[in-house]
Amino acid sequence: MPLVHGFDPPERFVTGTVGPPGSRTFFLQARSGARLVSVSLEKQQVAALAERVDELLDDVLSSEDHESVIPAVAPLGLDDTAPLEQPIEEEFRAGTMTLSWDPADERVVIEVFPFSEAAVVSPDQLDEDIIEPDPEEVLVVRLPPGAARAFVKRSEQVLEAGRPSCPFCGNPIDPDGHLCVRANGFRRRDP
Repeated sequence: MPLVHGFDPPERFVTGTVGPPGSRTFFLQARSGARLVSVSLEKQQVAALAERVDELLDDVLSSEDHESVIPAVAPLGLDDTAPLEQPIEEEFRAGTMTLSWDPADERVVIEVFPFSEAAVVSPDQLDEDIIEPDPEEVLVVRLPPGAARAFVKRSEQVLEAGRPSCPFCGNPIDPDGHLCVRANGFRRRDP
């Protein structure tokens, strides 16, 4: 049986980063009382999770079989701009994540499983039956719809707070400059 870090609902569930833009480490952090769990993950995982949570809530909102009020945007009172709580001790690195809607409790359910080398499948193994080992631990967070929208809003703000994008190629610009492929590798000089 895996160790389940369960939060139903958490007092706080946020995305945050540690480090300067360009070399940030992303974290999901859940807290209830004195219990604090931090899970590291990739920037792309944060973007995908935020996008999917937003889509899930939109789908539930557009269906006619829900009874509660699901906000179309994050409620103002749920904004959370505070930094990650200390100490930030990584429980595990995120691998697979699942997302679902629990109609009985009207909550978004997010499950985060640890990364496992055994779960990595090469293209030549796609036809093989591969048995993944059971995870040693899992983070399970159950969010009410308003808190889920607030999570999405904060995640988008964290993602946008990174390096600025090049107006020509769209790639991130480092603090020491950027070799733009659309400008044939030349840097723009200040006049």
